[in-house]
Amino acid sequence: LAAVYLSLTEWVGLGAPNWIGLSNYANLFRDTSFGTALVNSLIYTLIAVFVIVPCSLLVAQALNAKGLRARDLFRVTFFIPMVLSPIVIALIYSLVFDTNYGLLNATLKALFGLPNTDWLGDPTLAKVAIGFVLLWRTVGYLTIFFLAALQNVSPEQYEAASLDGAGTFRKFTNVTLPAIRPVTAFVVVTSFISAAQLFDEPYLLTKGGPGEATLSVAMFIYRAAFERQQFGYAAAAGVVLFVVVFGVSQILNRALAIGRDA
Repeated sequence: LAAVYLSLTEWVGLGAPNWIGLSNYANLFRDTSFGTALVNSLIYTLIAVFVIVPCSLLVAQALNAKGLRARDLFRVTFFIPMVLSPIVIALIYSLVFDTNYGLLNATLKALFGLPNTDWLGDPTLAKVAIGFVLLWRTVGYLTIFFLAALQNVSPEQYEAASLDGAGTFRKFTNVTLPAIRPVTAFVVVTSFISAAQLFDEPYLLTKGGPGEATLSVAMFIYRAAFERQQFGYAAAAGVVLFVVVFGVSQILNRALAIGRDA
C-alpha cells in the first residue's frame, strides 16, 4: 500500500512527496526503456519456464535412475551454484565470456578455429549468456524439488504400466508427469516469479547493456530510484511489475490446477 501511494507522487527521497496522481503511470507506458525492460523480462521468464524447468526435470530423472553411482556427489555438484554468491558467479562468467581472454572463446578457437566472439557486447548473445548463467545457477535447486517428487511416485504405478505394455516414454508421460504435477506447478510458478524479478545477472554481467539489450524491469526500477532519485516513478514501475507477476501467476495456478481441492 505504501508503494502504491508512493507511485502516485513525485519524490526524490527527501522532504514530503508531491502528489501527482496517475502521471507516473502515464509517463511509464510512454517510456521506451520500460517497454524494452518488459520485453527483456518476458524473455527471461520464457527461458526459466521453457528451458530451465524442463532441464531440471531431466536432470532429476537422470539422478533418480536405478544403479547410478556417485549419486550424492552428482546432487551436491548440481546444487553448489545455488549457494554461491551472485557476485562470485558474475566474476567467474565475466572471465568465461571475456572477448579476448575468455575460456569460451579460447575453447571454440582451439576446437573449431572460430574467431573471438563478443558474448556480452552483442545484444542477442548477451541475452543468451545471461540465460545460460541463470540455467547454471538455478537448475540444481529446482532439481531437488523434482527429485523429491520422483522418489514419491509409487513403484506399483510403473509396474501396472509395464503390464499394459507401456515403454519408457509412455511411462514418463502417463505415470511420471501426472504424479509430479503439483510439484511441477510449484516449480513453474516460482521460476516465473523469480525470472520476472531478475536483477543480479544482468546488473553484474552487462549493466543492462549493450545499450538496454539486457535491461530487466528490476534494473529499470533500480536505475529510476537510486540513480535518478525518481522514487515515485520507480514505485509505479514496481506496482506494474507486481500486477503483471501476480496476474500471470494466478493464470498459471489455474492452468496447472494448483489447489483444485482447496
